[in-house]
Amino acid sequence: MLDTPAIAQLVPRLQPEVLHRVIQNCGLEDCSELVALATPNQLARVFDLDLWSASQPGQEERFDADRFGVWLGVLLECGADVAARKLAGMDTDLVIAGISRYVRVFDPAALSPSVSPDGDEWEAPEAHDGVEIEVGGYRLVARRADSWDAIVATLIALDAEHQLFFHRVMRECRRLSNSGYELDGLDDLLGDDAQVMFDVALGRERRRDAQGYVAPAEARAFLQMSRRLDLLGAQAPAINPLARSYFHTVASPPVADPQPRSARLRAAPESDAESAPDPAHSPDAVAAIVGMLQEAGVLPEPPRSLLGDAPVGATRLGRMQKHMQIAGERDPLAWVTRHQEMAYLANAIMTGCSIQARSFTAQEASDAVVAACNLGLERWPLHWREAPAAGLPDGFLVDHDLVTVFQVGWAVLHDTVCIFTAQRLISVLGQLRCEDREIKIELDALRRQLKKHLETGMPWLARDAFDVIAILDMPAWAALLGLVDECPVMHAAIAASRNVATRAVSPSAFEFISENSQIAAVQEFVQSLPDRLRS
Repeated sequence: MLDTPAIAQLVPRLQPEVLHRVIQNCGLEDCSELVALATPNQLARVFDLDLWSASQPGQEERFDADRFGVWLGVLLECGADVAARKLAGMDTDLVIAGISRYVRVFDPAALSPSVSPDGDEWEAPEAHDGVEIEVGGYRLVARRADSWDAIVATLIALDAEHQLFFHRVMRECRRLSNSGYELDGLDDLLGDDAQVMFDVALGRERRRDAQGYVAPAEARAFLQMSRRLDLLGAQAPAINPLARSYFHTVASPPVADPQPRSARLRAAPESDAESAPDPAHSPDAVAAIVGMLQEAGVLPEPPRSLLGDAPVGATRLGRMQKHMQIAGERDPLAWVTRHQEMAYLANAIMTGCSIQARSFTAQEASDAVVAACNLGLERWPLHWREAPAAGLPDGFLVDHDLVTVFQVGWAVLHDTVCIFTAQRLISVLGQLRCEDREIKIELDALRRQLKKHLETGMPWLARDAFDVIAILDMPAWAALLGLVDECPVMHAAIAASRNVATRAVSPSAFEFISENSQIAAVQEFVQSLPDRLRS
């Protein structure tokens, strides 16, 4: 990238998501030259992606103070003045949250021992390894030694060139350093540090909401509500309230975008660009960079288009393909709306769910949504149909939202695959006889864990206890992990069990369940568990 002509003018036109993928792939420390070329607006959005991490896929993301320190060091490699300029263009609360994790800030006089009117002697706060310094009229005391030099150098540059921003940050850090001493236990309010982190997380969530992201907590709640959809209700429910709130929150109204996702990734809004080239000449150059990154495997290929030619072997998705094509032919606005709903659903799965104990890729999330929707169309309750005997009308997706269709498929997957498998496995384990005492103890522990988590409707939380199944039958273990999961999938071991000619199966090979015939195959496999595990 750095050898590309006019790279200094092209980097500010790249989407922040592209820069973040480069940083993830190449390492932040090796991307200092690209970071120096990025605009503060770009870096602010990269920070929203890079400074937050979750302990497990689908869980709440938390601010990573260690990563903030690494970023300060990389920014400083670009020059203290550059680092100061970049930070001064950031969200003030984010900078305060990061700095306050490394230093405590006091007025210089506060660091001298003193005696109160009551005669009590007050000792100055103790610095980490005695590290402290005065900058801009404030006394900085180290909370931790790492990244100390980078923080001091950056604050000195901020004091010299961006005093208003510097004093705003220092005053707030000083307030946080002096908080927490009146612990009377008479309230249940957040402490000042916790309140700052809450405000920073809330600001990030609002920015990402406007960009179309779905918060993990909201995504998990939506997916859990979908699992519990009442399929026996008198009529189809209105669109899910969380989904309705999401579409209301997203700033831009529904607009058809003729560009594919790969084209939208090519250029950032011109308002973010500094010294951007003439737009008439820049798109091809930016597209060349994106293409180069895709060829190198840094950027993934965009998810396959739903309405393109159906790939070989994709006949299982024929029902979804047909209804979406008809919606596009009859009502272009409905077609756009259905695609926006698909984007919401894919985002919800990526942020609120895991697969094989890891995060979804963009392609997997898209495939999972299409599969669940296809199953939802096939299993749409008969008493919700205008003419039960005739099936769904061709223009069904012109008048019906795709969110509810997905929820039907998601609920069917949960009930007929995940819960069914967990219940059957509990029964099998209760009847299984094993002479090996250690294995028997582990099988009993698995049965207890399954029963415990089945009561909450989340049997996948017993995943770690499934390892004992691998001792008895490795293919069965791999298949069961795929079936008793947040997003149930059909592992290749199930198909292999029905085909004696199959010699080897990849541990990670699976397909998303999209039709009744697959559910029947799954249930047939589960019914065979007693013989498999006994042998």
